[in-house]
Amino acid sequence: MAYDVVVLPGDGIGIEVTDSGVAVLRAVAAAVGLEVDLEFLDAGAGAYQRTGVAIAEPVMAAVGRADAVLFGAMGLPDVRREDGTEITPQLDIRERYDLVAGVRPSTLLPGIDPVLYARDIDFVVVRESTEGLFAGRRDPRSADPDVEHDRMTITRATSETLFDIAFSLAAARREAGHAGRVTLFDKANVLKSQAFLRTVFDEVAARHPDVETERVYVDAGVMMMVREPERFDVVVMENMFGDIVSDLAAGITGGLGLAPSGDIGRDHAVFQPCHGSAPDIAGLDVANPVGMILSVAMMLDWLGDRHDDGRCLKAAARVRAAVGAALSAGVRTRDIGGTASTSEVTAAVVAAL
Repeated sequence: MAYDVVVLPGDGIGIEVTDSGVAVLRAVAAAVGLEVDLEFLDAGAGAYQRTGVAIAEPVMAAVGRADAVLFGAMGLPDVRREDGTEITPQLDIRERYDLVAGVRPSTLLPGIDPVLYARDIDFVVVRESTEGLFAGRRDPRSADPDVEHDRMTITRATSETLFDIAFSLAAARREAGHAGRVTLFDKANVLKSQAFLRTVFDEVAARHPDVETERVYVDAGVMMMVREPERFDVVVMENMFGDIVSDLAAGITGGLGLAPSGDIGRDHAVFQPCHGSAPDIAGLDVANPVGMILSVAMMLDWLGDRHDDGRCLKAAARVRAAVGAALSAGVRTRDIGGTASTSEVTAAVVAAL
């Protein structure tokens, strides 16, 4: 079968790293006999400036029809709505298609100098991505000019989906030789919404008695993540906590330029690097494309699992091996201590496929 993939390059360096990801995808697809049809569409802050709409309904509908979506980066710091917030179509997509789980691997890759003493870092942050402290982002502003509010909403249905994905991921990682443990980061000792989240976690955990679990307050958890990152395997949490913790997890393994992610629901998925649009370096051919290239690998793994397609799984493994080979050979962008350009890293990965 042919896979229909919608590509949303977006803004800033999103455009450049998307070009890199597409080049690698096309090369590996040809190598393993995989047919991928790409549809490039416009959305983001640039689209908002041109049309007044950040993501048009036909684009949003195409996202829903696609087998998967590759997403570059969206938003520009000087393009904002009337309420002062940035343009964030990625949040609209997550909410529209119930992309509940933001899956963000944190792995110390070959050729990358350790930030910490630990040399064996390999865990996954699973961030709830549609509610939590982001739930009220469309709420009206306060009528009191001296007070503003945001709300945290936790629902059973969303939390159960989130935890089902986390436990499934842990089971798959255990089969691959990892610990297969799920850790919940929360603040259940203070916030009633977080206490409810822990209750739902306990209920889902009871359905997976073969999977080891632990519950850790988020403030203690981030300290442990720095001091002993090797203790973690799958770490799951609320939206805002996950937004912060996933960046910390990227930092301890070399930075956001290396960090891939997938926004995953029961029926749809979007794959993108964890970094933003970085307009200050856009167009300079210096952005690190590895996060996007590894997001391509995540997409291929997801398609392979979903459609029982060994070609996709083989392609994903080849992409990861090629990234490791390029980095080990010293082909690195300046954010990770190298001198290579975006184009040079991309070419090295393609050559290693």
